[in-house]
Amino acid sequence: MKTKNFVSNTERLERIVDFIESRKSITVAEVASEFSIGMTTARRDLDTLADQGKIQRVHGGAMALPKAPPEPPALYRTQEQAVEKQKIGRLAAALIEDGDTVFLGAGTTVMEVARELVNRRDLTVITNSLLVINTLAEAPGINMVVLGGFFRSSEKSFIGHMTEQALAEFRAAKVVMGVRAVDVELGLTEEFPPEAQTNRAVLKIGQQVIIVADHTKFGRVAGAFIAPVTAVNIMVTDSNTPQEYIQALEAQGVRVIKD
Repeated sequence: MKTKNFVSNTERLERIVDFIESRKSITVAEVASEFSIGMTTARRDLDTLADQGKIQRVHGGAMALPKAPPEPPALYRTQEQAVEKQKIGRLAAALIEDGDTVFLGAGTTVMEVARELVNRRDLTVITNSLLVINTLAEAPGINMVVLGGFFRSSEKSFIGHMTEQALAEFRAAKVVMGVRAVDVELGLTEEFPPEAQTNRAVLKIGQQVIIVADHTKFGRVAGAFIAPVTAVNIMVTDSNTPQEYIQALEAQGVRVIKD
């Protein structure tokens, strides 16, 4: 059944997204027919949605974006890609030198980085992650700065306005952060918009941004934008990440390290 008499262009665009997601892929002609609009308007609507990062434009039509699946709570993810995360943790920790001031973000992959830092000396760690706090609490050579804020239980992280205000007081030689999804064109994304906002504030304090992400994070998009991939200096991943993603990141000036 064709969709007619929309209140606004905005509503039509929202329904076009729903239509594409339900069909996975559509042609310009199908959009024009379904929404009782001209071919030129259908093309323009698809171009607009592609510019907004809501669909993928292809020749003659559009496709739904490959969305990241819902992420289980952090403690349930400790066994997912466990070997890969441990290798990533070692590689990322090797980039951190004694005497550094480093920010360690939330997530189970960053927790593996923290585990590799337990025996370091004269290291200052800024964190909003309860997993990192618990990992490094007894480490004698670590000076730890803990950021408070709204506690997000599923991620064991502190986020929100208070966290972002505290972040503004610090600068770090290196920021080590995990993300939900990485797409070369659509950037780094998260599921929860407030967490994405806090992560944007995190990126501002680092001289060098290191993203740790196993192969399952690539070629996917979550709902909340953090930053373009050009905001990343180094991407640390595992050997299962497809070479096409590595080459595309390197073409954007991102150094990629993998085991």
